[in-house]
Amino acid sequence: MEFFSKNLARVKPSPTIAVTNKARELKAAGKDVIGLGAGEPDFDTPDNIKQAAIDAINRGETKYTAVDGTPELKRAICAKFKRENGLDYEPAQINVGTGGKQVLYNALLATLNPGDEVIIPAPYWVSYPDIVLLGGGEPVAVETHIEDGFKLTSEALADAITPKTKWLIFNSPSNPTGAAYTRDEIKALTDVLLDHAQVWVLTDDMYEHLTYDGFVFTTPAQVEPKLYERTLTMNGVSKAYAMTGWRIGYAGGPEKLIAAMRKIQSQSTSNPSSISQWAAVEALEGPQEFIAARAGVFKARRDLVVAMLNQAKGIDCPTPEGAFYVYPSCKACMGKTTPKGTKLESDEDFATALLEEEGVAVVHGAAFGLSPFFRISYATSNELLEEACRRIQRFCAALQ
Repeated sequence: MEFFSKNLARVKPSPTIAVTNKARELKAAGKDVIGLGAGEPDFDTPDNIKQAAIDAINRGETKYTAVDGTPELKRAICAKFKRENGLDYEPAQINVGTGGKQVLYNALLATLNPGDEVIIPAPYWVSYPDIVLLGGGEPVAVETHIEDGFKLTSEALADAITPKTKWLIFNSPSNPTGAAYTRDEIKALTDVLLDHAQVWVLTDDMYEHLTYDGFVFTTPAQVEPKLYERTLTMNGVSKAYAMTGWRIGYAGGPEKLIAAMRKIQSQSTSNPSSISQWAAVEALEGPQEFIAARAGVFKARRDLVVAMLNQAKGIDCPTPEGAFYVYPSCKACMGKTTPKGTKLESDEDFATALLEEEGVAVVHGAAFGLSPFFRISYATSNELLEEACRRIQRFCAALQ
């Protein structure tokens, strides 16, 4: 009799975590490695947020909380949605999880039945398809194109919808491409969804505050209020507030969905860390000015990386509107051979050879569902980014 669940065979470990771990192992072994695989800001959590956590510990806020968030944090989230997105939610419509990943997991496990389809524009964050599979559903990847800025078109969305479609997962700004949808681009998609009452929208707004060049962020339920009752708007404190390790994600949505998600969470992790929740209250209610300042630093890094990568032979790197990733094409490098004799047949070959021969860790495009590309996180110092890009230029110039 098979010991392990059949569901386990449907999923794979996170490739982005695997790349980061491989880079750490090589560094520990003494190799000079620049890791550009991790999806987290290199900035520290602001002091006022850390102090709020210390104060919570000193007050004895160390007990179990309500399963899916304290009243104080839910009120702060409701105020954030109203202030920044024009969305009205009551505390009963809020789910707080141990990171955005748990919020997604709660929603999909609470709603998917065998055979239900979930549309996921590709390239996608690596965890979306696997969480769908764990929930018993079927991920339907819809490829986007570099010529369209890696954005899902209304025509492609309409073609992908079937009677079995239950969700569209929508991520803007995007991990891995940094593509961000304008209000008009979102409206074109929501117009399609209005014709398909069975399709719900799960929006991942985690990179909301990391946009550049005057881009104005909007989210689907804000653009099309008629979709409010079938939209789950997910966000978190990880990226904008540099709180990845604190593990707080949240979402607003219809009360019946939130209740179902609470039931899932009650039988898995129960409440997120009480201390992290108090830190998140301060993040959402405290000073916000540093966010724009840090976004300015990320923009300068983006510009540096895009310029240097586009000087590398065979690399085509679009300029993203948000997040802290670029997703360059390495199509022109395919079929070539490295100085150490490795023939590049795929973007995974490219990423592996780049790591082994030049000590630069990137994530190959196949991990995100679209090849031949690779993802670079520019959430590190200018000095390291410049050196990494010089190594990529050298690596590409030496291909035969």
